Amino acid sequence: MITMQDVAIKAGVSKSTVSRVLAGNDYVKESTRLRVFRAIDESGYRPNLLARSLATKNSQSIGLIVTNSLYNGPYFGELLYQTAKMTENYGRQLILVDGKHSAQSELDAVQFLLDRRCDAIIVYPSCLGENDLMGLIARHDIPFIVINRDLPQAREHCVFAAHQQNACQAVGHLIEQGHRDIAFITGAAGSPTAHARVQGYRQALAGAGIAYDASLMATGQWSLDSGFNGCLVLLQRQVSFSALVCSNDDMAIGAAKALREHRKTIPGDVSLLSFDDIPMASYFNPPLTTVHVPVAQMIQSALEQIVSILDGKPVSPLTSFSGELILRESVAPGPFAASRPAKKNRPGR
Repeated sequence: MITMQDVAIKAGVSKSTVSRVLAGNDYVKESTRLRVFRAIDESGYRPNLLARSLATKNSQSIGLIVTNSLYNGPYFGELLYQTAKMTENYGRQLILVDGKHSAQSELDAVQFLLDRRCDAIIVYPSCLGENDLMGLIARHDIPFIVINRDLPQAREHCVFAAHQQNACQAVGHLIEQGHRDIAFITGAAGSPTAHARVQGYRQALAGAGIAYDASLMATGQWSLDSGFNGCLVLLQRQVSFSALVCSNDDMAIGAAKALREHRKTIPGDVSLLSFDDIPMASYFNPPLTTVHVPVAQMIQSALEQIVSILDGKPVSPLTSFSGELILRESVAPGPFAASRPAKKNRPGR
């Protein structure tokens, strides 16, 4: 194995000089620096990155923790793509760690990244509560940024979307279109995003004076098959609904299959609305009316905040990101639509 001492002998310098060059020390002459790098190339020396990060307190890496329940859908693909691309733009390496299925597993993932001296850690929590997340931020010197969770006491450390507000506005659109019997398929139990979207649904109903009906609710798990099965539950109850809201696009696509198997047309018999605006949404038949979640902007904001903290710059609390309702052909005027022509949808993207 080639050692740092071998490189030093080949370059004709001391071992400490090689160490200073690898650490990026500005006090090494340029001619000496070039000799050391030439010796590294010729000898094939590979520096111990963990040891170097211990010495320099800078690993040039950022950790991302995501629970594996998100791995199967296109939402995770967008999240990972944007994080990897923007991390590279900032000249750092991304380390992805699985948060698995429990709060302890997510804490173990945090410790794994701390042991590898990541410069900062981004957490997309599934099981960790607010107190756990606040504890991580308070106990450690490196920047922690939490994605998709509001931490009212540490807004400078969290990036989140206004899920409840977005859901309220989306369901409000259905009500404006003349729908009163609006069914809903939730996301996974225990998910803060799922809870917020249900709260937005109920808020919109209450604001329009429509009584909440538990028989119009079905539980999903964010997946295609759970949307299909959730819709079957609603149909088997034989409850009447002219619109169906699904907590994400995958479940809406699954629900559409169940509706068609029961000879329900979209949007003729049932209008369909969902969340996330995955690429498939605009190509589905009919194209889905959905709430676009600005994943790229959220990740950009998180990384800008991390870099500012690492550079010792003052940071300000971050505000929530509002989604955008993209109107497409899966929603039509409902039974209670006014006699005036329905508001024309703007073209979906």
